[in-house]
Amino acid sequence: MVRSDKPAFPAVLAASVAACLMVSGCADKRGGPIPYNVSDFGTPDAPELVPLEAGYKIGPMDTLTVKVFKMPDLSGDYEVDLAGHISMPLIGEVTAYDLTTSQLDAALTQKLGEKYLQNPDVSVGIKSSTRRSVTVDGAVNKAGAIPVFGPTTLMQAVASAGGTREDANARRVAIFRTIGGKRQAAAFDLTSIRRGEAPDPEVYAGDIVVIDGSAIKAAQKQILNTMPVLSLFRPF
Repeated sequence: MVRSDKPAFPAVLAASVAACLMVSGCADKRGGPIPYNVSDFGTPDAPELVPLEAGYKIGPMDTLTVKVFKMPDLSGDYEVDLAGHISMPLIGEVTAYDLTTSQLDAALTQKLGEKYLQNPDVSVGIKSSTRRSVTVDGAVNKAGAIPVFGPTTLMQAVASAGGTREDANARRVAIFRTIGGKRQAAAFDLTSIRRGEAPDPEVYAGDIVVIDGSAIKAAQKQILNTMPVLSLFRPF
């Protein structure tokens, strides 16, 4: 009689299914440092309706066009992350939030001129702005800016972004907002909202909505997972 030490196929299959269920169960749940059930997540500051060329201040998730003369590897479009930075070759992360394009131009010129280039010629422009729209990013099918023409709720904004992806954790949705000149955030459970178990909050122009998921950007994942609770609903 030949004895086999290999487990029977049904047992292996059952173990695999159980593991998958455990992983999916852990992924689709609330969590992170951003607080839920926030009662004082008020309306944001009114957007300043000024032309972009008239002292426009760069905001998170804006897309910038940076051109460095005779340096195609440095030139291109850069998205401002949730923390207000852009990341460029050679010089790494640079703060862009709340700067004008001329101020960022000067900062990049200084950093590139310190070690890498002699008399660099840098120009910065705004390719797209989030100040007049709601930006939906993360685990959605069509991430991007959604124009706001009237009262809009979180569910409507997510639907306009093509809905959540299969890998999304709809129980971890963050809204970032500027109130009183300070950036603040609150977490929402989209699954509960869809079931009618929680109210569907209103979103406003300038808001940034991020849906958690297994394949979201590393910078977004880091902010959702590691930002100290006390820095939310306080200046950051």
